Amino acid sequence: MAVLSEAMRRAFELARRGPARGVNPQVGCVILDEAGTVIAEGWHRGAGTAHAETDALSHLAPDAARGATAVVTLEPCNHTGRTGPCAQALIDAGLAYVVYSVDDPGEHSRSGADRLRAAGVGVTPGVLHSAGEALLGSWLVAARLGRPFVIAKWAQSLDGRAAADDGTSQWVTGPEARADVHARRAAADAIGVGTGTVVADDPALTARTASGTLYPAQPTPVVFGHRDLPESAALHVHPRRALRFAGDDLPADLADLHARGIRSLFLEGGPTLISAFITAGLVDEYLIYLAPVLLGGSRTALTDIGVGSISDARRLAVDSVHTLGDDLLVIARPKGHS
Repeated sequence: MAVLSEAMRRAFELARRGPARGVNPQVGCVILDEAGTVIAEGWHRGAGTAHAETDALSHLAPDAARGATAVVTLEPCNHTGRTGPCAQALIDAGLAYVVYSVDDPGEHSRSGADRLRAAGVGVTPGVLHSAGEALLGSWLVAARLGRPFVIAKWAQSLDGRAAADDGTSQWVTGPEARADVHARRAAADAIGVGTGTVVADDPALTARTASGTLYPAQPTPVVFGHRDLPESAALHVHPRRALRFAGDDLPADLADLHARGIRSLFLEGGPTLISAFITAGLVDEYLIYLAPVLLGGSRTALTDIGVGSISDARRLAVDSVHTLGDDLLVIARPKGHS
C-alpha cells in the first residue's frame, strides 16, 4: 500500500501541471510494473489533448503495460468525447490493476471502474481520497451540482464597511491584497458583478499582474442585473465578450454558465449581488480581505441575507488565514459544505 500511496502522491504532482481552469479536471497517472517500479507517467494538458492515462501509455512500447498497475487521481472516464474512454484504453493495453483516488461524478463520464471490472481488471478506489478531493475541489463541485463553483470575494474594513459613506472604496486594502485578488481572478473561468457596480465603479474586470500587464488567462466577464450599461464601460474592451443575465433566477443563470463550459465563477460584487447569492445558498467559498481601517457609516459589505435571528446565522468554517501586507485574507466555506 505504501508503494501505491507514493505513486498517487506523484500522480497528484503530475496533475497539477495541467490547467487548473476550464471544462476538464487536472488528472495525473503513474504506471507501475509488477515489481512496483514506475515505468510511465502522464497528465492531462487541457481540453482536446490526451487524457492522463493515454498520455502515460503513449510513452510505453506495445504490450509493455500488460500486467501493470495504473495509479490515477480520478476514476478513468467511460465516455467518448474528443478522445476515447480511458477505461477502455487501459483494458486494451492489458493493465491488471487500476487504483484511483476520487470517483468521477460526471453524468456521461462516470462508471469507468465498472467497465474495468467487467473486463477482469482489478480496481481499488479511494486511495488518498481526501487529497484527491482537495486537488479537484472546485471541478468536483461543478460536476456534481451542474453549476460553476462560486467564490464570493469582498474587501472590507474591520468594522464591516466596503466603502466610505460617500461611496469611495479605492483602496480599502493594500497592494499585496490586490495582487492576490488578480491572481485568483486569473485562475477563475468567469468574474461576476452586478450592473450597479459597473455603473458606479466602471471596473475593467481583467486579471492583471503587479506591473499592470494582463495575465495570459482572462476570466469571462458576467454581469447580473437589469440596468443598461454605459457605452463607455471598461468591460466593453475586455479581452473576452461579457455575458449578461437579469439575475432573477440565479440557479438557472449558473446552469447556463455551466452549459457554456464555465466551471468557476469569481464574484466581485457589489454587496447586493453577493448577498443575493448567499441568500440563495449558492456560495461555495468566501474570500474576505480585511483591512486595518475603520470607516463607519452605512456602506456595509453585505446587505440582507435572510438572517432574522442569531439562530438563522450562516455559519462558516475557516479554511485558512493569510497575512498580505497590512491586510488579512480569511478563506472560509459554509459550515458543513463539502
